[in-house]
Amino acid sequence: MASDTVVVARAASGSPVLIELDADANPLRSTEVDELVAAVRAREHAGDVRWVWPDTTTAYPELLNAGVRVARAWDLRLVHAILRDAVAVTDDAGLRRATAWDAASTPPDAGDALFDLGESASGVPESADEAVAEYRRQHGAIAAAATPGALRLLAAAESAGALIAVELHAAGVPWSVEAHERLLETELGPRRGGGLPERIEQTAAVVRDALGDPKASLDSQPRLLRSLHRAGLLVQSTSRWELSEHDHPAVAPLIAYKKQMRLYTANGWAWLAEWVRDGRFRPVYVPAGVVTGRWASSGGGALQIPRALRTAVRADPGWTLVTADVAQLEPRVLAAMARDTALAEAASGRDLYAGIVERGAVATRAEAKLAMLGAMYGATTGESGRLLPRLRSTFPCAMQLVDDAARTGEDGGVVHTWLGRTSPTAGESWRALQSRASDAAASGIDETRARRSARDRGRFTRNFVVQGTAAEWALAWLADLRSRLARFPEVDAAHAAPASGPVFHRAPHLAFFLHDEIVVHTPLAHADAVADAVREAAAFAGRLLFGAFPIDFPLDLRVGTTADKG
Repeated sequence: MASDTVVVARAASGSPVLIELDADANPLRSTEVDELVAAVRAREHAGDVRWVWPDTTTAYPELLNAGVRVARAWDLRLVHAILRDAVAVTDDAGLRRATAWDAASTPPDAGDALFDLGESASGVPESADEAVAEYRRQHGAIAAAATPGALRLLAAAESAGALIAVELHAAGVPWSVEAHERLLETELGPRRGGGLPERIEQTAAVVRDALGDPKASLDSQPRLLRSLHRAGLLVQSTSRWELSEHDHPAVAPLIAYKKQMRLYTANGWAWLAEWVRDGRFRPVYVPAGVVTGRWASSGGGALQIPRALRTAVRADPGWTLVTADVAQLEPRVLAAMARDTALAEAASGRDLYAGIVERGAVATRAEAKLAMLGAMYGATTGESGRLLPRLRSTFPCAMQLVDDAARTGEDGGVVHTWLGRTSPTAGESWRALQSRASDAAASGIDETRARRSARDRGRFTRNFVVQGTAAEWALAWLADLRSRLARFPEVDAAHAAPASGPVFHRAPHLAFFLHDEIVVHTPLAHADAVADAVREAAAFAGRLLFGAFPIDFPLDLRVGTTADKG
């Protein structure tokens, strides 16, 4: 019987090779192939298979371009990074030795050749022997780990995320150039061949007039601060939050100017020309680009699209968008991790912050949000610090979990997420700072710096456990939804969306992802069923990670031609 695990690598000759493995990761047979795309298509069609390859960003794009979608994969590079650092791994089988598998990946362009005979885009090995050996190390390390089930689930979710990231780039975000340009002209004025748009220039003139400084430089923070100080605005920064605390005629137009310039520089006409082609915005996602496991982007700024531009995210004719985001994902994850039934009850079937108020912990929803965010992000002074004792009294299990994580970090230890992603160790400079402060000859400055550094690390570890687990929940949501969408029937060619590419042009597909939000581009005929699938996948992700613990993950779900939240 054929194995369901197949390593995709390169033979010594340079040709692609498929190596089937048994359940213990032992090679059964090896087959060099002339045409990898055809071989993968045939094997995928034949039945359930997990593809093991060095790096999804290198292996998968050309398959998608050829119309081949795979159901499951195992990304050796991403899994290596998880297992190398995981405290649950007790027998690392050499995983912690510095090797080429530690190389950071630079995602290749979608058109890069599959298994180019030159160096891998990510720098990881691609030979058959090295790929099989690494998979055997990973297989053995998970089997011998303290929490094999959790680590295996994390590896599978991370690898599924890698597939989804490539698919999101291939399908693209349906984008209306006309709507985007209309917004730019409304907010900034008509495009000019030289100089800034008219409205930005007008706003800048109002700011300079209010400052009494016709030559004030608004784009250089040191120079702008000097102009503000001369005008009597004694601010330490030009952040909107600090500026808003002052009553001065320059404040409102300056905030407006900064907003206009952000739109112009980050998502203006130059961005539109570079990133939108044939009605699609195709960002480059980086799974686990943040140490907590959150995604990053290396091109296009997909994770920083301003709210006003969401009207440009627009479905093709005959299609619609199902947009969903999770309400208070991180506090809900914290409740489940800590098994805090009181916090889970506060979140049950309603706005979690309103539930905290109803339990008497604080007086208002605003206070509930401030206190909870302070608990998770380490803002333990000021108003947030004043409210924290009330949360500790009402939700002791949840607060103890983040407080313990903070103490571990302050002591130089590491923490881990629900499934086992482990935080980075304290660096040598951090340890040297702490050591210097404990020396008999330490100065007061040394001690102050050490305390500040310890608190900073405690805030990081406090948030790591929650944000990282929330990222795991989101991966589980994405992966399950991806599988559900793959089972939808295709629409006929007359109702296709060609710009979504050969795999996704006739069926519902994920088009966008942002931490706790997804957008599905779907034929109108499937809209209601897709909405149900999105909700079912969210519920499944909660059960998969947290079992029967009574925590729900309600969605703000909308169906419409744009992704505008209104």
